[in-house]
Order: sequence, then C-alpha cells, then structure tokens
Amino acid sequence: MRIPYVSNPPPTKTEEEAAIVKRVEERRAPRPLQSLDLALLHSPSVADGWNSFLGAVRTKTSLSDDLRELAICRVAVCNKAWYEWKHHAPLAAKGGVSEDGLEAIKQDTLGDQPAALSKKQWAVILYTDEMTRNVHVKDATFDHLREFFNEQEIVEITATSGKGTVPAPKLSLVIDEGLCPPNLPRTATKQEMDDAIA
Repeated sequence: MRIPYVSNPPPTKTEEEAAIVKRVEERRAPRPLQSLDLALLHSPSVADGWNSFLGAVRTKTSLSDDLRELAICRVAVCNKAWYEWKHHAPLAAKGGVSEDGLEAIKQDTLGDQPAALSKKQWAVILYTDEMTRNVHVKDATFDHLREFFNEQEIVEITATSGKGTVPAPKLSLVIDEGLCPPNLPRTATKQEMDDAIA
C-alpha cells in the first residue's frame, strides 16, 4: 500500500468525523470496513462523499440489478480492475446475467451482440464501453441507448458507469491489497488474473 490504513476502529477528532465513520460502517454492514474505506478515512469528508455516491449508485437507482452490475463489470474489464470484476460478476449473475453473458463482456474487444444478452443489456454494455474508453460517447451510441431508456435511467447508467471508472483511488491508494494476486504485477492481463484467482 502507498499510504497506511487508518486503524480500525478509525480514530475521530470531532463528532462530525464520528458520524462519517458511522455512516460508512452502516453502508458496509454486515461486512466490516474495507481497505478502501480505511485509506479514504484519512480524509473523512472525502470518505463521506465517496460513501454517499456509492450508496446512491448501488442501492437508490431505478436500474435493475442485471443492468447495474453489467455496467460495473464492463468498466472493470476496460480498466483491468479485476478486483471489481471479482466482486461484481457474482452480483450480475445473481441479477440474472448468464455465465455466457458474463464471458461475452469479459472480452477486451466487443464483437457482435451475444445471444446471452438482451438488446437492452447490450445497449448498456456498448454505452459503458465507449464512455469508459473514450469519455465522449458518439451520438449514434447515445441514440441507441435512448431507444431503451428514459432520461432518469440514462443518468443512472452514466453515474453507474462513472462509479466504475473511479477505482483509481483503489488502484492508486490501495495498490496490491487484494486488487491483484501478489505474484502478478498490477498490469497483469485478464488471462493471467483469471488463472491466478481460479
């Protein structure tokens, strides 16, 4: 790790900081604070904002579980953030995405729409892929997404995909702490990661 984690339970200097820690703990419950939380809590206000944003994306949108988790998983593939994949692929499966569907989006380069994914799911994948790789999304890609989703849903898909592009704090602050098997460099390929965590 590049910076040490705060101790757990995290020390607080003010009632406001204690309230922040409590909010982060409540969102994580029944699990304990995660390594990312313990890194971000060096700046309680940043940890609080991160916690609020993630909580909204994960639990307060109108998106179905399959769509939310497909977007997060596709960003993980684009960013080679296999830690994210490891945690969100099972959630996508629980949300109804088949193993074949997950395999299709696990490829670095997308091909034609696989039979295992619906047109609606594929529109999310194409939008997420383009947004993650290029930031600017072509009008044709956006218009295709609009065929299936209203404005609220498009904002939620965009925020969910954006959430997925923000593992940078994890990769920058919490390097090699469960993000990648210790015998592989952070730049390990998808196949190397698959082999290592299989």
